[in-house]
Amino acid sequence: MKKLDKNKTINTLKDLYGEHATAMYTGIENLIEKYQSKIKNEAQPLNEKDAILITYGDNVQQEGMPHLKTLKKFVDTYCLPEINSTHILPCFPYTSDDGFSVTDYYEIDPDLGTWKEIEALAETSSLMFDAVVNHMSKSSQWFQSYLAQEEDYKDYFIAVNPEIDLSKVVRPRALPLLTPFKLKNGEVKHIWTTFSEDQVDLNFQSPKVFLAILDVLLHYTAKGAKFIRLDAIAFLWKEIGTNCIHLEQTHTIIKLYKEVIQTLTSNLYLITETNVPHKENISYFGNGEDEADLVYNFTLAPLLVYSVMKEDVTVLTNWASSLQMPSNKVCFFNFTASHDGLGMRPLQGIIPDSEILDLAKRAEKHGGQVGYKNNEDGSQSPYELNCNYLDLLSDSNESDDNRVAKMMLTQSLMLAFPGVPGIYFHSLVGSRNYYKGVEESGIKRRINREKLNFNSLEKELKEKDSLRNRIYNSYKKILSIRCNQKAFNPYGEATYAKLANDKVFVIKRVYDNDTIYAIYNFSTASQNINSLANNVVDLFANKEVKADTWKLQPLSFYWFKVK
Repeated sequence: MKKLDKNKTINTLKDLYGEHATAMYTGIENLIEKYQSKIKNEAQPLNEKDAILITYGDNVQQEGMPHLKTLKKFVDTYCLPEINSTHILPCFPYTSDDGFSVTDYYEIDPDLGTWKEIEALAETSSLMFDAVVNHMSKSSQWFQSYLAQEEDYKDYFIAVNPEIDLSKVVRPRALPLLTPFKLKNGEVKHIWTTFSEDQVDLNFQSPKVFLAILDVLLHYTAKGAKFIRLDAIAFLWKEIGTNCIHLEQTHTIIKLYKEVIQTLTSNLYLITETNVPHKENISYFGNGEDEADLVYNFTLAPLLVYSVMKEDVTVLTNWASSLQMPSNKVCFFNFTASHDGLGMRPLQGIIPDSEILDLAKRAEKHGGQVGYKNNEDGSQSPYELNCNYLDLLSDSNESDDNRVAKMMLTQSLMLAFPGVPGIYFHSLVGSRNYYKGVEESGIKRRINREKLNFNSLEKELKEKDSLRNRIYNSYKKILSIRCNQKAFNPYGEATYAKLANDKVFVIKRVYDNDTIYAIYNFSTASQNINSLANNVVDLFANKEVKADTWKLQPLSFYWFKVK
């Protein structure tokens, strides 16, 4: 195990917290001692067998059963062993934003179940928890204690004079940055609320907050987390006069948290969630050893839709070819859909703004909606597309054959991309736009957050040739092959063939002595390419391919393994 370097840690803390550094180091040591016996350290390096289901704790429901128990039933029956991990989106008590406005970091939302159900799920599936630590609910005990002017909480949140110019601050949502709240003595304070008036930002300039959140992270680790997703982490440190995003202090805090965790276990992976342009996003890898273990690959998902829309892979190939990891100890967390909308900012600088608008129009045409953000010049631009991924790829007039082909083309490409795949619950079971959820709540993101009855879902998954049945079975087949191929190790080498044919995307994956060519035809017409290797085995058809020309069916994909 790594030992904490006392002098180095105190010096780093001094940069952030000045004279409090030494006392904070003692606080860190006390936390390490507190969790020493509670955290297991069984190293389980990531490999090709790792794939993560992204789900809410109540995505599947059964009457009379705690939702987390039903989720375990779904995971055990329909995910294992090919999907061996489960990311339970915030499963704590909350007041809004479908879980992302947490009232208590230490409890499980009673509507979902208890820690007992979490522990039962952890017996068969590795777990990923959300650390929603940029902000918390205004109803939380922490914020209520702040309003009550309790000494311990007096600097937990950020009060700002509303006269101060905050125009430089990057805003992810078109909402006021400050919200007025009344203190116990009747004084009104304007509190920093980046995401909504119910989500009050924590003040990481407070030594107490730094230690309180470290305790939360170690608590999740002790409860069996193998992965912790650091939600909205880019906004952590606020410095008036700056844009308050990706500040150096934010990176330093992540590095400090990682160092402390590594004194207790080498089996916890930190994943940063920063839905921003690509270059900013990958800055969270740090030097490849000292910061995030995985970074959300936000550019891949919209770029796949763009490539399907254009029937052209030039941009995708150029972007993928430009990717470089700072070390062989970090990788991407790849996904195509999640509980959120599809972020557009990660495409900035990769495709023209006019084509980002084309994607927004496509989402609206396909039954979805578009979320906008305010720009510094007063204009607005698409921030995210709220549309089910299957529906975004194909329009309502297309046949199910086409729908399945486009969906599985993108999913199988994501599964072959270097890194660990994250598979959204609704992508796995072939769900569609959920209009009722949007109408009832007025929340655009609910279009992709439908709650399903376990028995009805099971019936549909078993119904031969239903859309759910076809998507689910295709997914499982691809996964069953993927998890037995060393070439798909998350840290393995990946190169991208630049072909004369701009309809065909090729990833060459190599790890140890295994080589696989993953080939994707983004065209609705058949394509031929010259063979890239002699003597390969088609892993899906389970047969040898010896031809000089590889014939590719419309919207098809192939994994050819070199013999």
